[in-house]
Amino acid sequence: MEGVMMDVVLVCLGLVFFRLWWRYWSVTGGGRKNLPPGPPGWPIVGNLIQVILQRRHFIYVVRDLRPKYGPIFTMQMGQRTLIIVTSSDLIHEALVQRGPEFASRPADSPIRLLFSVGKCAINSAEYGPLWRTLRRNLVTELINPARIRQCSWIRNWAIKSHMDRLLKFDGGIVHVMSECRLTICSILICLCFGAKISDEKIKTIESVLKDVMMVTTPKLPDFLPVLTPLFRRQVGEAKELRRRQLECLVPLVRDRKAFVLESDNVEDENVRKIMVSPKGAAYIDSLFELEVPGRGKDGGRRRLEEEELVTLVSEVINAGTDTSATALEWALFHLVMDQKIQEKLYKEIVDCVGTDRSPYTDQQKPQEEVITESDVEKMSYLSAVVKETFRRHPPSHFVLSHAAVKDTELGGYTVPADASVEFYTAWLTEDPEMWEDPGEFRPERFMAGGDGVDVDVTGTKGVKMVPFGAGRRICPAWTLGTLHINLLLARMVHAFKWLPVPDSPPDPTETFAFTVVMKNPLKAIIVPRSSMSSTKI
Repeated sequence: MEGVMMDVVLVCLGLVFFRLWWRYWSVTGGGRKNLPPGPPGWPIVGNLIQVILQRRHFIYVVRDLRPKYGPIFTMQMGQRTLIIVTSSDLIHEALVQRGPEFASRPADSPIRLLFSVGKCAINSAEYGPLWRTLRRNLVTELINPARIRQCSWIRNWAIKSHMDRLLKFDGGIVHVMSECRLTICSILICLCFGAKISDEKIKTIESVLKDVMMVTTPKLPDFLPVLTPLFRRQVGEAKELRRRQLECLVPLVRDRKAFVLESDNVEDENVRKIMVSPKGAAYIDSLFELEVPGRGKDGGRRRLEEEELVTLVSEVINAGTDTSATALEWALFHLVMDQKIQEKLYKEIVDCVGTDRSPYTDQQKPQEEVITESDVEKMSYLSAVVKETFRRHPPSHFVLSHAAVKDTELGGYTVPADASVEFYTAWLTEDPEMWEDPGEFRPERFMAGGDGVDVDVTGTKGVKMVPFGAGRRICPAWTLGTLHINLLLARMVHAFKWLPVPDSPPDPTETFAFTVVMKNPLKAIIVPRSSMSSTKI
């Protein structure tokens, strides 16, 4: 009898212990650490399994949790603690008012470290001397106003090729995303390498770099590193992709370096033919001589190696291609669906530049500019259409992951230095307290009298929409990307009327492919406006 009683006591103690253990490990937030509250999780894995079982992207899980847990909450994703920030005031406080405190990046997975060569990239570098050196060089050498003006011929060349390709679709169906990606990528390759290469090579590079972006998105081992040995096949595939990336870009690095060192004596005819930018005008020219801190012996300075050069030009090409092409597709989607908006934009373009500069008149010279960069600066409705596109369809629902440089607090809660701070910015553009009829596509809201006329897209004055991030880690090339979008959209609408495919209307369903894109890519019929004088559309 005593033995039975002892067994009962041990079982009861075990149940109590298990209950306390479960309660300790399953509670998210609060406690002695004073983390923000959050959804209860499971022991060890936290909320990870719950998210996986929902079988939908993480951005939609967070969208549903925001109303319940409010402006700041915690999610325990395996071994990673995520602090989710959703309110305008807290996002502005963290990224702008206290920018240096939240300007670092969280730890990276082995796969991301492979492609960033140990965080030697502007996007992934921790806040410190390396990041400052790389970012300062990019701003000085690629996106300062003088360099942007100097390289305007590159945009004119690439966009003319783009328009010539579209002309071949006269009355036919255009696959918008693929055409825009090719054009933006060709501009950025030429800006980075000073080289004109064939469309086939551009498509190969663009495809490989798109695969790089997708393979570096968060995977299960990112949250449970202990499982990394079980993902050897995925790591092997990532290494093979890195080899292909180097195979695509190292020859361009070497050709450009040979051109820079011996621009007057390059023997290779192909190198002389493709290198069209003068010495010092390509982004990579500045990287050849750049000495970066923390990469040399004993943490000292040294020049960048080939793999690091590939990483740095890849992030410029990748980021610029994906975000700009995505914005153009969404903008054209709305113009196709609402012909009144398209015609209002066309009228503004014609009022600014006329119809005599149409790219398909007999009078135009082959290299004549159709719409200049100074022209688009005068087009207020064009700017409103692009801003409304950024508002309704931000490139992502989050800005890139941040980390505090040391333990700090936000909103009355502790933010540990080893936590990933995720700023959920999509809600800002959907908040009915900040926007009138936020679900509608209404460019007029960014015109005089509209609720978005004074919005600062950089977030410096306040956060209502931040398509490029905000604060120290704002996308440094956002002005260049916006210029590319404005130019391409203006020229496409000036030259063509964009119409839906009969019996196949565009589908606005979203999906995630690094940026938030159309699940079914946009197809549209185009009709040259020069042919419409005798044909009513």
